[in-house]
Amino acid sequence: MILLWMIVILMAGGLLAWLSKKWHPELPRWIALFAVLADFILAVYLWLSLPAATLGVSPWLLQLEIPWIPQWGVNFILALDGLSLLMLLLTFFLGILSVLVSWREIRTKSGFFHFNLLWVLAGITGVFLTMDLFLFYFFWEVMLIPMYFLIGVWGHANRTYAAFKFFLFTQASGLLMLLAILGLYFIHGSQTGIYTFNYFELLGTAFTPEAARLLMFGFLAAFLVKLPVVPFHSWLPDAHSEAPTAGSVILAGLLLKTGAYGLLRFVLPLFSTAAVEFAPWAMLLGAVGIIYGAILAYSQTDLKRLAAYTSVSHMGFVILGVFAFNEWALQGVVMQMIAHGLSTGALFIVAGFLYERLHTRDMGQMGGFWAKAPKLGVFAMVFVMASLGLPGLGNFIAEFLTLVGSWQANNWLTVVATIGIVLATAYSLRIMQKVFYEPAHSDHHLPDLSARELLIAVPMIALILWLGLYPQPVLDTVQPSIKQQLQAYREAEVKEKVAVVEEATVKPTEKQVERGKTKVPL
Repeated sequence: MILLWMIVILMAGGLLAWLSKKWHPELPRWIALFAVLADFILAVYLWLSLPAATLGVSPWLLQLEIPWIPQWGVNFILALDGLSLLMLLLTFFLGILSVLVSWREIRTKSGFFHFNLLWVLAGITGVFLTMDLFLFYFFWEVMLIPMYFLIGVWGHANRTYAAFKFFLFTQASGLLMLLAILGLYFIHGSQTGIYTFNYFELLGTAFTPEAARLLMFGFLAAFLVKLPVVPFHSWLPDAHSEAPTAGSVILAGLLLKTGAYGLLRFVLPLFSTAAVEFAPWAMLLGAVGIIYGAILAYSQTDLKRLAAYTSVSHMGFVILGVFAFNEWALQGVVMQMIAHGLSTGALFIVAGFLYERLHTRDMGQMGGFWAKAPKLGVFAMVFVMASLGLPGLGNFIAEFLTLVGSWQANNWLTVVATIGIVLATAYSLRIMQKVFYEPAHSDHHLPDLSARELLIAVPMIALILWLGLYPQPVLDTVQPSIKQQLQAYREAEVKEKVAVVEEATVKPTEKQVERGKTKVPL
């Protein structure tokens, strides 16, 4: 029941935060903070109390199944493995920071703001936990609508356009996934006579090659748009630049990770053969995204748009690693999901701190801030260095593992991806140069980090250092899940080899038959 309580606490906390605005204007902030903090404590407790289970035979640590609509094969199934657990820890940690970072920024409709914030987190939590595809789609939509309101109500000048664009891209791609889920449901039902949305039962479904490709592309539509992968990325810079700081942190740190999680959890195990066929194209999209995102990031003058394009570049490593189909690469993908959530979330927080003080995101109007706000400078420098992949920080481990794994699958695309790391150095150092080291263009008064802001910055720095210096606990936690994802790929590989061998043995036999039928002229 602890898994169910994680979702209930956030949803109930959101409703209470909305209603409590009538009693005291500050109450919604405290309710939201305690709700997310309670979930974070529960997730840490699970991680610390189940270390031995993560190394067991089964990757699943906890499961809950409650019949919901049994005549349709819909059940309320929640399950936790190492991958889900790490994503929950990231979700609740960034959720706490999102509440803290919006403490002074959000002044209007604070009750409704925290309602939407907690319900986005509840939807993300549900996506990471649910093992029923009907329920998965439900939570996929739950996290979409509150984010639309976060951008559309509390965003910046062009917020309405950005919110509509975000909604249209994600809703349209989500509907394609719904069609694929229904197709999977009916194909499994026609084969077995059992109509169900249960993930564990659907894993054994056999498809014709054409059906597998169509269904896989339905899931890919939702996950590649949410990741996002070039050319489905154009909603991201607008959404990031117009969203409030908390919205940008959740978008970059969490919503993008639901796309990566979907690839690992659903695409690889359910459609392993079709995924192998699509892998070269997927890796090409990843390599193109790495270079394209890095070039566009370097050309930006708006600090938040720059950080948004770094997400496009860094998420290219995710799709590159997912479709490399080996343990090194998938470990790198999981590390990238966590490290990117922290590093890019931190860059958006820095942009929010600067916007609060200067009321602009234009780097052309910044400069000389290192002397005025050294604490803010150190905070920014750590995560700028993380973004470019400096050894000793979490992003380096993630990119190193991903590149080593992808090299085993495709040498040339790995070389292209490595060029992206060089370009990351260029745009990352440009942030420090423009914002902190260039001569000041105006005499802005820039207060340094307050106690609340230090409470946000210090844990983030500690975590990114820990991931870079001692990543083994994270790798150990996720290893059983990765092995399970790879098992489906290996089975598909064996089937493919068997088919090739059978084809090779059948052809001579056919030729011999034809020879036997041929009449030799006298």
